Amino acid sequence: MTKKILALFALTACLGMVGCTNTVEGAGEDISKAGNAISNSVK
Repeated sequence: MTKKILALFALTACLGMVGCTNTVEGAGEDISKAGNAISNSVK
């Protein structure tokens, strides 16, 4: 019983980490776009 609960917890944690990766990539793209906009406005 304990092994099943531990396995379920580990699976849930892995799925949560996958979601965080997408969020971090999205934030990186937004920051990059903001930097490009600032660079273009300076030119």
